[in-house]
Amino acid sequence: MTAPGRDARDRLPRTCAAADTVLWFAAVDSTNTVAHRMLADGTWPAGGANRAGAARRDGTAARGGAAAPPAPPMAVVVADEQTAGRGRLGRQWVSRPGESSMVSYATVLPARIATDPQVNGWLQMTAGLATLDALRGACRDAGAAVLHGGPCGMALKWPNDVFCHDHKLGGILAELVALPPAAGGPDAPGWSPGGAFDGPPIGVVFGVGLNLGIPADRLPTPLSTSLQLHRGPLPEPDAMRDMIAARTAASLRARLVAFIADPREAARRAHEETRAVCWTLGRRVEARLAEGGTVRGEALELNPDASLTVLADDGARHIVHTGDVGVL
Repeated sequence: MTAPGRDARDRLPRTCAAADTVLWFAAVDSTNTVAHRMLADGTWPAGGANRAGAARRDGTAARGGAAAPPAPPMAVVVADEQTAGRGRLGRQWVSRPGESSMVSYATVLPARIATDPQVNGWLQMTAGLATLDALRGACRDAGAAVLHGGPCGMALKWPNDVFCHDHKLGGILAELVALPPAAGGPDAPGWSPGGAFDGPPIGVVFGVGLNLGIPADRLPTPLSTSLQLHRGPLPEPDAMRDMIAARTAASLRARLVAFIADPREAARRAHEETRAVCWTLGRRVEARLAEGGTVRGEALELNPDASLTVLADDGARHIVHTGDVGVL
């Protein structure tokens, strides 16, 4: 494990400018595990932002005027290699240096939002939308064009995959983390970045793994793909990862500000935006439910609470809140 410090600034200058704290490791068990531990043991956040020009967290407008929603803090954990990377439902995320982007984004949100079943399903989807923002923007900045002259639309597969050209480009894992009292847990009411949250906070970690430069003959599954197979030319891996991570951190933070300001309206907008890029809708699927059992049928609708309606082969409608959905 490489100690963070100047290496992070040298390798990830854009990300360091976009986030409050950036940690880089040559190898680590899991970036999500590191981020989880930072929140759970109270080592972060500590005393606010540590980067110049950080977004204001006290709810005041930067140049006077009406109060602005509080901007949540953002820490980014990056690793060249993970030895125990994990995805949803206990799956392992396999990676090699220079081939994948393994980045976790840690933040703190009002617990009332993160635990509200009417809106909290959109937090993971919001991370997916921020990832699409970042991929499109980074490719545009790099001058990376669509290869092979075919369509190369990027989309989200419910509930947590990033798709490119009908194949899996990456995945997202969202986790909630209870904060200790010293860092704003339930025994420390009123704490928040700048004191702006109305109620106790909770930690949230978004782990985003993306295939950037995996050769076609070493893709982990027949349904997987890698960005360099569809867009090019791309910068060298460290630079591309930095471009994507910086844009993801900025987009994610802006989207979370909207959730803090008006959770119901932010959820409505996320619903509308995700429906437009949801690769799953209209396809025949098998939903493997977290509580056990499977449902086969058509993915019919993305619902206002971020659940999925599946029209089963027997004509029954099932609402899937969590689980795994494979396309048949």
